Amino acid sequence: MTDGGWLANGPLFGLPLTDIWFGLVFFIFAMFLFLDGFDFGVGLLFATRADSHEREQLLAAIGPFWDGNEVWLVVFGGALFAAFPAVYANLFSRHYLLMFAILGALIVRGLAPEMYEQREDDRWQYWWGRAFIFGSIAAPFFLGMFTANWLVGATTIITLPGLVVGLAVVALTVVDGVAFLRLKTRGELRDDLQVDGYRALGAYLVLVVLTLGYIAVAVPDLRSALVSPLVIALVVLTLVLAGAYAVSTSRDRYYVAFIAAAGLVFSLVSIVAGMMYPTIDPATGLTVDAAIVSTVPLNLMSIGAGLLLPLIFIYFSVLYSAFSGPIDVEESY
Repeated sequence: MTDGGWLANGPLFGLPLTDIWFGLVFFIFAMFLFLDGFDFGVGLLFATRADSHEREQLLAAIGPFWDGNEVWLVVFGGALFAAFPAVYANLFSRHYLLMFAILGALIVRGLAPEMYEQREDDRWQYWWGRAFIFGSIAAPFFLGMFTANWLVGATTIITLPGLVVGLAVVALTVVDGVAFLRLKTRGELRDDLQVDGYRALGAYLVLVVLTLGYIAVAVPDLRSALVSPLVIALVVLTLVLAGAYAVSTSRDRYYVAFIAAAGLVFSLVSIVAGMMYPTIDPATGLTVDAAIVSTVPLNLMSIGAGLLLPLIFIYFSVLYSAFSGPIDVEESY
């Protein structure tokens, strides 16, 4: 018997674990972008509210969730490192300044509302409110830059597709945030947010078209992937979901709009993954099969993921069930 015993005989149950882990890494990333995305969106919408009571409502809406939602970013990094360590090393070494920028923005975004609530002082709340807004914009913008640079194989931090996709992700988080807040708030605040959602949706679609156009013209290696049936289907799905979001928002179907917003996030991440596969690090040409860890650790990780991921989903189901429904009008962070 070889070292590792039955774990070394091949993938568990003959499953295509390499492809499953590729999909799982991007699924986890999409979960983070969706769940923490509405937190980012709320932070940006915080800038549109001058009334202190409305600002308290926005903070109260995300209070129970935002720190838990960031778990998915940790899981994403862990999954990428465990399954594709060479890709993790390449990406983070090429874009380490961008990684620090993302972490810094997340720290500011997390610290700001805590500090905002510490003192009833206009100047104090003014500056910590600005910090909350800055972190909520900077984090998704840098995440969008990272995603675009990963896709096109950029070796520099600042690129044209990175800037455009960064803005697109910011717009998408506003769409997500509006959908979440219309579930969690009532009255005039809920009604006022409708226009913000439409504007953000329009901006997102325009920026996605610009990104796809740039790829078609300036990134020859991705042109064939751009016109693949999968990517075309995902682009069409994005348009359908955008229409569903707009219609359900106008008809006050809050849960449908929230599901459509989730679909837009997952469609975006799926487009990136679909265009990239079977390459997982376009800058080096590293493929999924070449980057995956050996059989024994792959099987062990798969067993661990099969046990841990259901527990994570149970935790989030309990969390969102416990704090479901609109917040009380007088509730604060």
